[in-house]
Amino acid sequence: MDTVSWIIVGIAAAVIIILAIAAARWRSRANLQERFGPEYERQVAAHGSERDAARHLRDVANRRDQLNIRQLEPTARDRYTRRWEAVQTEFVDRPGHALDDADRLITDVMRDRGYPVADFDERAELVATDHPEIVEHYRAAHAARRDHHGRPGAVNTEELRQAFVHYRALFDELVRR
Repeated sequence: MDTVSWIIVGIAAAVIIILAIAAARWRSRANLQERFGPEYERQVAAHGSERDAARHLRDVANRRDQLNIRQLEPTARDRYTRRWEAVQTEFVDRPGHALDDADRLITDVMRDRGYPVADFDERAELVATDHPEIVEHYRAAHAARRDHHGRPGAVNTEELRQAFVHYRALFDELVRR
């Protein structure tokens, strides 16, 4: 082959390699978008770039995949459901206290299922890998609870009720699956 032919073959090979790399990145991002749902866009906004968000979410997904997340045994599911009913009843008279109990109950369920529970942000990220449509409920409930404790009187009863509803959405998802 002459020099021109080698150059054309080299350029064609480079184009094919570039297209293969671009397709692999696109598939990777599409998989992350599917797995994380609305959390993907939240992370893009938080990280300022799609590449940084994708890198972070891949790390989160890898951490999650290393965990042994399991379903609750039927007896544990029943026990947690009874605890939830008691916490829900308590909300009428002591909404702030019931919110604290709901948070502890969620943490207990997560621990029993195999999630690490030491840090809220880590819990939320790992929950997002399995329950992307619910994690915003968890963040909203946590924020209302934090505000309730950090600024007494800043969160009214309706906001506490809404936080409790958010906890309920996560509880139902964690206990059901």
